[in-house]
Amino acid sequence: MAATTHTVTNQAPPLVGYDVFASDRALVEGVERHLDPALLDSAREDLSLLGRSAGSAQAQEWGALANANPPVLRTHDRYGNRVDEVDFHPSWHRLLGKAVGAGLTAAWSRPGGHVRRAAGFLVWTQTEGGHGCPVSMTHAAVPALRADPALAAEWEPRLTSTVYDQGLRPASQKAGVLFGMGMTEKQGGSDVRANTTRAAALSEEGAYELTGHKWFCSAPMSDGFLVLAQAEQGLTCFLVPRVLQDGTRNPFAIQRLKDKLGNRSNASIEVEFDGTWARRVGDEGRGVRTIIEMVAATRLDCVIGSAALMRQAVAQAVHHATYREAFGGKLVDKPLMRNVLADLALESEAATTLALRLAAAYDDGSEQEQAFLRLAVPAAKYWVTKRCTPMVGEALECLGGNGYVEESGMPRLLREAPLNSIWEGSGNVQALDVLRALQREPLALNAFLQEVGRARGADHRLDGAIKGLLTELADLEGIEARARRLVERMALVLQGSLLVRYAPPEVSDAFCASRLGGDWGAAFGTLPHSLDLASVVERAAPRP
Repeated sequence: MAATTHTVTNQAPPLVGYDVFASDRALVEGVERHLDPALLDSAREDLSLLGRSAGSAQAQEWGALANANPPVLRTHDRYGNRVDEVDFHPSWHRLLGKAVGAGLTAAWSRPGGHVRRAAGFLVWTQTEGGHGCPVSMTHAAVPALRADPALAAEWEPRLTSTVYDQGLRPASQKAGVLFGMGMTEKQGGSDVRANTTRAAALSEEGAYELTGHKWFCSAPMSDGFLVLAQAEQGLTCFLVPRVLQDGTRNPFAIQRLKDKLGNRSNASIEVEFDGTWARRVGDEGRGVRTIIEMVAATRLDCVIGSAALMRQAVAQAVHHATYREAFGGKLVDKPLMRNVLADLALESEAATTLALRLAAAYDDGSEQEQAFLRLAVPAAKYWVTKRCTPMVGEALECLGGNGYVEESGMPRLLREAPLNSIWEGSGNVQALDVLRALQREPLALNAFLQEVGRARGADHRLDGAIKGLLTELADLEGIEARARRLVERMALVLQGSLLVRYAPPEVSDAFCASRLGGDWGAAFGTLPHSLDLASVVERAAPRP
């Protein structure tokens, strides 16, 4: 075949060699908005360093290799001894080491730590989503352990370390550790009070022996796990170390790895406990209350992780359309494609802006902000993670057939997209959690309404949406059956309020017109044609 038939033209170059942080205007502005000015210079420097690494060819290769070479379970060694280890590709360890080294498990130990960490997590997990699971759980374990000051003093320095210390050894011999979580069981799923794992107290103060199972337990190479089990006084939280202080392996029998839709670089397992040593965290019978702060922190990471997937998807779509020509011109200049790209960009920016606002509330720590988080986190988790899958699917379509092949990376984004909507409670669980907060915590609703009310009067469509939300909140008739509609409206009003206050006028105008004003179709790419869509797309463009 003549070589001239293989001349390559009209293909977008790889999106590589760019600063993932600095090229994301919404993210940069969010960091600048929420961080103390005294912290900004060092934060920008750190995040740009991480952003350049995330945009490098090397990091992109690590992500591809970690997914092409999924973890492998080894239940026994060559002599028949039970070892229950999972082997990961070296690229997984490189990704994880970079994340830990960048402080993505160290938010609790530095000023402005949650905003800086949220921005870094959003940047770095664009390389590969699976390794974000142990990063998230390690970060989130800290507030749960603080229910026991002695345990927190022992474990928190290791959890917040910036040293990735690979391998199973006693935690006291390691410079840094990772944590996982095991709550759900076969018969209960999200209904953790149906758990059957039993905890029998030992003679040692605070020590127990566990017997039972966990149906989903992620990142089994971790050094410790927070799990729930039934003690004498009811459901209780426990810390299960993989290796005991004397160097022996704690009974932790991995039955099999889950064969998952996405998140394939990360090992999720079914595990049996049989005489497994555990240390109680918090009081007996208070397991849900003890672990709920860990759950809340990982739910926020579901929002951040979905925002990362959205950002990478829209960056790829805009980049492709900027270079690809069709029907006599650049795709990005075609009115219909511009409408699609702008719509995707709005979804991405709204998710990023909301994620950073929630992280800032964690840094603030006041009673008002904690009350705000009680409603805002499950509402955001419900909506942002739900929007991720259709948004990534539409972005893939922007690349056409090029996006449908594995080499583009888009199929991996699409397979990863549903995860955050399921992990830490699927949509119904989040909606019901919002209802519980509305019914039991009046301060939470007051804090939420004060937040969205800060933009009142700035856009008539937002004002109308706030009024409609108040009407829905005042009507308790059939509240559970319409909980999804209510929570969706809460999330959209909150996003609209933030964008009206902080985003450029073309962004907030388009968001309010479509998401709040009703001038929007059932698919992406149905924004009002009279809006300044070119500016919205330009703002979202990555710049290699």
